[in-house]
Amino acid sequence: MKNQPAAVVDIIAGARPNFMKVAPIIHALKKRQAGGGHLRHRLVHTGQHYDARMSGDFFTQLGIPEPDVNLEAGSGTQAEQTAAIMVRYEKLLLEAPASLCLVVGDVTSTMACAIAAQKLKIPVAHVEAGIRSGDWAMPEEINRMVTDAITNWFFTTSEQANENLRRAGIEEQRIFFVGNTMIDTLLANMDRLRPPPFRDELNLSPGGYFVVTLHRPSNVDASASFERLLKAIGKGARGMPVVFPVHPRTAKTLEAVPGLPPSIRFVEPQPYLEFNWLVKNAKAVITDSGGITEETTVMGVPCMTLRDTTERPETVTTGTNEILGTDPAALSEALERLFAGRWKKGGIPEKWDGRTGERIVAALEGLLPA
Repeated sequence: MKNQPAAVVDIIAGARPNFMKVAPIIHALKKRQAGGGHLRHRLVHTGQHYDARMSGDFFTQLGIPEPDVNLEAGSGTQAEQTAAIMVRYEKLLLEAPASLCLVVGDVTSTMACAIAAQKLKIPVAHVEAGIRSGDWAMPEEINRMVTDAITNWFFTTSEQANENLRRAGIEEQRIFFVGNTMIDTLLANMDRLRPPPFRDELNLSPGGYFVVTLHRPSNVDASASFERLLKAIGKGARGMPVVFPVHPRTAKTLEAVPGLPPSIRFVEPQPYLEFNWLVKNAKAVITDSGGITEETTVMGVPCMTLRDTTERPETVTTGTNEILGTDPAALSEALERLFAGRWKKGGIPEKWDGRTGERIVAALEGLLPA
């Protein structure tokens, strides 16, 4: 038995959200390996996000080892980046095949590596499979649909995701309802969260400030509409500090926005531990990110999503999130309700309990026998 080759799982990480999602899987694989488990892994960083603030800090803070391989795909248009990742990952697989390609989330790396693997007859497992916004204008929605169309095994975060897959004709035995790996990471690090160095300078007290993250084209690409949103946020916050870690694409538009509200304080993208300290202690979060709505749900922090759709409906039906659209008037009304103490309390979705990584590895051991 000891002489049999180990099954090698390629774990793909390319963009900032991926690192939070792969950490629990890596930790669970290492734990099983130490106990005699037969699976081995190769961490493949595609290089989709290559700035240290957007990737490097996460490896250090979340205890993830340096990647075994960095494809260094870099930036470019959607097609250029997809092509670069596919070419480089295909080359890696031809030189050193894997037993399985495990992709997470819905970024370009997810789709590109899934395609490259399947064309070389290497099976694909998708973590966070089955989530849908229904909005084809979002590049992430295309990535989700393409990836799930060529996935062998589906690891899901919710019953809604399971139902989406069933409606697409996926057999029940290929669907594994395991929970949310990003919540594994959050719960494992809750007692390690730490304030950013600017806490005192900005006078940030628990419940005494807002956190904003905006990066989607519908919100930030047009300076006029972006300005209206920012002014609504500044006015609705009633003088409280508003901390806005600025995504690189958002920074470009900000240069063309005049008369920014003085209460909004723009800061660099924050490392994981500092960012989630900000979220945990905020009065509320205003965002267009899907992942942050999951974290606010578990931490019980009111969340306002400036989008018309969500691929994470459980954060609305169970959690603390509300979908407001992109009209500043809706945001103003929501902030009024917040200050009036009329925001819902919310609860935690099923299996968001910190054990998702363990469930995934247990399933993989059954799918990839020694």
